[in-house]
Amino acid sequence: MEADAELDGGTMDCGSGLLLLLTRRMREIDPGQLMLIRTQERSVPPDLSDWGRLAGHAIISSTAAGPDGPWEVVVRRDGSNESAQANITVDSVFSSGTATPIGSRLWLYSNFHCNLACTYCCAESSPSAAPRLLPVGLALSATEEFRDLGGAEVIVTGGEPFLHPDLGPMILGLAALLPVTILTNGMIFDRGRRREALLSMPRDRVVLQISLDSAGPTLHDRHRGIGTHAKALAGMALARELGFTVRVAATLHDDEAVSAAALTVLLDSLGVDEQHRIIRPVAKQGFALEGQPVTVDSLEPEPTLTVDGVWWHPVAVNDPAMQVATSPLPVGTALDTIRDTLAVQDAARREGRRHVFRCA
Repeated sequence: MEADAELDGGTMDCGSGLLLLLTRRMREIDPGQLMLIRTQERSVPPDLSDWGRLAGHAIISSTAAGPDGPWEVVVRRDGSNESAQANITVDSVFSSGTATPIGSRLWLYSNFHCNLACTYCCAESSPSAAPRLLPVGLALSATEEFRDLGGAEVIVTGGEPFLHPDLGPMILGLAALLPVTILTNGMIFDRGRRREALLSMPRDRVVLQISLDSAGPTLHDRHRGIGTHAKALAGMALARELGFTVRVAATLHDDEAVSAAALTVLLDSLGVDEQHRIIRPVAKQGFALEGQPVTVDSLEPEPTLTVDGVWWHPVAVNDPAMQVATSPLPVGTALDTIRDTLAVQDAARREGRRHVFRCA
């Protein structure tokens, strides 16, 4: 039987990257065409049987070269998964009640180098990290397409975005298309060309989200570096003085929750509105040796574009199992891959399954 396309899964299983890889590759063939999947992992053939049924594709054959593999599975794309997408929302899969609808918010990694090397940085950013700069033209093209698809806002993160040499023109262009939030440590936009870039940004279209992990310097400086707490507070004050709306985001390990109460008191005294406060957990990604494990099964998707492709969520941009597309454009194709994956997860949930695959 001659397949129309082939996929070599190697030793990957459905919980370590094969799910998204297979989902995006199936979109590259037409309904009725065949995909030959090669694998050295014995859990994959039975998992693919479940996946095919849930995704609406047909398993045509499954053969093994021997008792220990390798295995070959032939799948026919039947196309029924796309029709299921229309009724899929993040809430239907994750049941959080607060999820952001797919296609309403897009994350852009402007760069990956940073003036800090925070102990829990999911992106492994530091002064020595490769910049991996997002070109302004690419950022604008992606955002224009996203807007035309119904997108509502863009979030620019890094690295430290204010290290991007063309951040000013980038934000001006983005803000003309959609409202923008910039995630920053607030420490380096107080002078020179970075201050000029900040001053050029429209106050009614740009929000600054500044990281502050604790009311006092001890916890914040432990994770981000000595003296960074005071500099973050100074950055907050400058941004507000210049007329920007400032959000404050704290990243806390589970055993640091007591810091949240003291931080609340501080933000009350500074007049930071409650709707502009965010407390998020540490994800076990990047530099973080501890924190909450995240997978495609447990993490609500937040489509994230880097110069290297599109990812399931901004905390997982260095995790190959979370890569949705190897090219940043077109954005619509990546969104469809995410919706395909959610459709399978939703089908599994309706069957009473907590996870789609045994190995996940």
